[in-house]
Amino acid sequence: MLQNDLRPPRGAKHKRKRVGRGNASGHGTYSTRGLKGQKARSGPGLHLGFEGGQLPLIQRLSRKRGFTNIFRVEYAEVNLSSLAGRFPTGSDVTPEALVRAGVIKNLKKPVKVLAQGDLEGALTVHAHRFSAAARGKIEAAGGKAELIEVPGAKAEVIEVAGAKAQVKKAARRKAEVVEPAEGAAEVTEAAGAKAEVIEAAEAKAEVKKAARRKAEVVEPAEGKAEVIEAAGGKAKVRKAARRKAEVVEPAEAEGTAEVIEA
Repeated sequence: MLQNDLRPPRGAKHKRKRVGRGNASGHGTYSTRGLKGQKARSGPGLHLGFEGGQLPLIQRLSRKRGFTNIFRVEYAEVNLSSLAGRFPTGSDVTPEALVRAGVIKNLKKPVKVLAQGDLEGALTVHAHRFSAAARGKIEAAGGKAELIEVPGAKAEVIEVAGAKAQVKKAARRKAEVVEPAEGAAEVTEAAGAKAEVIEAAEAKAEVKKAARRKAEVVEPAEGKAEVIEAAGGKAKVRKAARRKAEVVEPAEAEGTAEVIEA
């Protein structure tokens, strides 16, 4: 069979629908455009995102367009599984060797080694960046992880930034308890003293609450009991005077009327 004898299977290709060729064609008169309206007219069609003249969504939500970090570094990612079967034990793995082996396409991007997979032998891997797990696996297999300077940035700076990020994560997780530095003991003692003051304040607050609730009845001080009794008697006299419960007639004895008048 020759190449010019090849034909597509029957039914795979269809003729293009030709509209506007008279009513006998089955697609005349309105030519599949319906009745009137903007899309039935001749001329250029409606652009993508057109909403009938109202403000389109892409303009209403223009603040949602995202953010592009101009300092972002794109890496060509290489997993350890890609190195295991391609490089013999003891060889140097460089970005150029990765291109020759077909692991990466070119040298336009810096290389980052990731930890997926395992290494069978010791390799000296040269890359611009390593994940912590990948570095651990390479060194556990007896190899070395050699850093290459990233164009526009130093590998040491990147490594320090990575270490700093790990420290921050550990701090968030509270994985390690760090002993206070010198001089912090005094601060701790001051904090303890402050805690005692707070406890005393709380105890005072409880005493005040108990006083408000009248949980305990306190005996009056010496000399005040008589005053309280006299005040109680005076209160009874006032109540009796208000009620006018008894009307006392003046005595007939001589001089009593004058006393009452006085």
